[in-house]
Amino acid sequence: MPATLPRKIELVCPAGALPSLKAAVDNGADCVYFGFKNATNARNFTGLNFDLEQIQEGIAYAHRHERKVFLALNTFPLDSNQTNWTAAVDRAAELKVDAIIMADPGLMAYAARTYPELRLHLSVQGSATSYEAINYYHERFGIQRAVLPRVLSLAQIEQLAANTPVEIEVFGFGGLCVMVEGRCALSAYATGQSPNCSGACSPDAFVRWEQTPQGMETRVNGILVNRYDDGEHASYPTLCKGRYTVKDETYYAIEEPASLNTLEMLPALAQAGISAIKIEGRQRNPAYVAQVTQVWRAALDALARDGERFTAQETWMDELNKVSEGQSHTLGAYYRPWK
Repeated sequence: MPATLPRKIELVCPAGALPSLKAAVDNGADCVYFGFKNATNARNFTGLNFDLEQIQEGIAYAHRHERKVFLALNTFPLDSNQTNWTAAVDRAAELKVDAIIMADPGLMAYAARTYPELRLHLSVQGSATSYEAINYYHERFGIQRAVLPRVLSLAQIEQLAANTPVEIEVFGFGGLCVMVEGRCALSAYATGQSPNCSGACSPDAFVRWEQTPQGMETRVNGILVNRYDDGEHASYPTLCKGRYTVKDETYYAIEEPASLNTLEMLPALAQAGISAIKIEGRQRNPAYVAQVTQVWRAALDALARDGERFTAQETWMDELNKVSEGQSHTLGAYYRPWK
């Protein structure tokens, strides 16, 4: 990689609501992604997402600042509600979004057939981890970008990107999950509602918070997920990040709370041939979006300027740690030297 690079990696930032969309745009996002207020998107929580008026205002705001807007239409319809998803495609085309992020092949077929001019991206929920799978989606449905699951090493990403004409987008910062995206089963087992169809892991209808003599307890459909001491930060309960008692020891038995942070790997990711960095966090507040977007904008600008001489500044890492789960970060699956 030359010492100086043109700015070419897009920064794709989350918008769970209109204030977050504006925060992302104002702080340097190249693209923002959002969802409708229903189960067609994988962040279907009360208080999140956009109604028609908010969508129109958000798209106008982003386009006025020459930024792109992507619609997350990335859950899977059933025979009983298929028309809700096709109607969402119709609405997206009417609104002139810059791309739809999709997971379901049947819905892709509808979009490609009905709106051939509409740009389609393969969602991380599609679980495509090989160039053969991505090329199939490209050849069959015209997918122009694929968002990779957070289970691939850097070497695997490099091999994949070298063997497909499809743009590759990877997660750069935000939450992790022990499940392969698109194949989540734990929340569905506990609640009877699949996140892949209803759009929410640990749906809020099943979540309970209760102050007890032992501390603040969080439950999902009656299952005790966590118990917090007074003054300890209590995060939204997800089953994979709960503390459980195993052989008389209580600890994060499945997954420690930590955020993926690939800032120090930016030169290697650029060499691997990625087209975009995605920030996770549509469920987070506008302050989070502003802070993370600002750091990553500065980092990507520095990468374009410095190339291989790029280094992740300590102040950037400190700022990101402030909003990381568990106040800590990890390179996740990207860094596996034995690969």
